[in-house]
Amino acid sequence: MEYYDVIVVGAGPGGSTTAAYLGRSGFSVLLLDKAKFPRDKVCGDAVSGKSMSVIKEFSLEGEIEKDPRHGNIFGVAFSGTNGEVVEIPFAAAKDKARPPGYTLPRIATDNILFQNAKKYAKVKEGFAVSDVVFENGQAVGVKGRDSATGKDEEFRAKIIVGADGVGSIVANKAGQGALPPEHACIAIRAYYEGIEGMTGNIEIHFVKEAMPGYFWIFPIGEGKANVGLGILMKDVQERKMNVPALLEKIIKENKIFAPRFANSKRVSPVQSWTLPFGSKIRKAHGNGWVLVGDAASLVDPFSGEGVGNATRSGKIAAKIISSALKENNFSESYLSQYQIEMEATLKPELQTSFMLQKLGRQEWLLNFIIGKAHKSEKVRETLSAMLGSEEAKKEFASPLFYVKMLFA
Repeated sequence: MEYYDVIVVGAGPGGSTTAAYLGRSGFSVLLLDKAKFPRDKVCGDAVSGKSMSVIKEFSLEGEIEKDPRHGNIFGVAFSGTNGEVVEIPFAAAKDKARPPGYTLPRIATDNILFQNAKKYAKVKEGFAVSDVVFENGQAVGVKGRDSATGKDEEFRAKIIVGADGVGSIVANKAGQGALPPEHACIAIRAYYEGIEGMTGNIEIHFVKEAMPGYFWIFPIGEGKANVGLGILMKDVQERKMNVPALLEKIIKENKIFAPRFANSKRVSPVQSWTLPFGSKIRKAHGNGWVLVGDAASLVDPFSGEGVGNATRSGKIAAKIISSALKENNFSESYLSQYQIEMEATLKPELQTSFMLQKLGRQEWLLNFIIGKAHKSEKVRETLSAMLGSEEAKKEFASPLFYVKMLFA
């Protein structure tokens, strides 16, 4: 049997980030994933500022820029149910020497982070973890099967990191329950080419057919776009919604989007996935184990973006795990430092986004704000500043902000 300081289950952004930081600090790390890289991951494909901070720290920004599939993003376009559209440039877009944001298919983004992790950790692809080994209530290893050999294997470590997504085996075996439908989202995505009116903006559209969810068009490279739809799981279940059929209806029948898609071609299957919203963060630590990323339920409840919080939580986890290894203390009480620091870092913005999600269910309010922004450059500048600042975004959830909008 092989022994390590840390076993990381799942080599997506959260797992690869955790493994890279720990391995770079000199600890022995085993990174496991059931897939073989590069592998696709259904997502909106935006590369957030939080993600970029980790990417820059490992000097990986050039890997994104040289990939022809990446898109350069300079702002966001919103529209309300009345069809009015407002374009809001990111504050950093004033200096167009370098785009303030990127999009890149997750098959590429995840592989960049995974290949970086391979420099610092031992990796085993094609290994599906089926169980977590506990001894006297302490997580001490994992069991699973190697797809190449068909053999069952067991590995041991001082700490197990669950970075295995929304259906996390580690979280399940550690006794964390299913996601409440009011804190999860059903999303679908497909790639299209030939869409009319594409710009350097990601597009978020609130259309009547999908309210209170939203429809998106995110441009990527090579003239393609990531097109999708996200709706709260609770609404899908209660209204018995057929989300793929709804996406097709918007593209073919909506008076605004049907003309833009008239000469387009879908170049991938329509795929769905579940987003575990950070409006209800899981207990993400215990005796000998921690959870990062989607396994800890850290997706932004308003934007649906999860990669940034996955990488941020992975970095925090690596910091606390490093201390635990040095202190030789892997108890739940010691690892609670991870939960405390992770929530202190991420929860304020997640709670603000949850309030924004609830406000976004009010059709009249969305149309009011978008209408104000369409007419007033000052309002557009205010919204631009808020989109780029976690602190400024809190103003969206303040009643005073909407009172100010009345006089803008």
